Amino acid sequence: MRALLWGCRIFIFLFLLAFALKNSDPVSVRFFFDTAWQAPLIIIVLAFFAGGAALGVLSVLGTVFGLRREVSRLKREANQTGKNA
Repeated sequence: MRALLWGCRIFIFLFLLAFALKNSDPVSVRFFFDTAWQAPLIIIVLAFFAGGAALGVLSVLGTVFGLRREVSRLKREANQTGKNA
């Protein structure tokens, strides 16, 4: 199973490496007020992917912390109920 997992990882890495090498042409992203950012296409794609992943993680953090608080409250209640019984 480990060999299969490592095989998949190596395949994905090589696929992404080939994608990066094929998309190294410079492109420009235009922002407001006539500003532009010029970089290789793969850098821009990776930057926006990382930004989207970071925003996704930030959007879930509130729910995760709320659920952790609820779990700790339920554990306290279970401990108190166990002591009273």
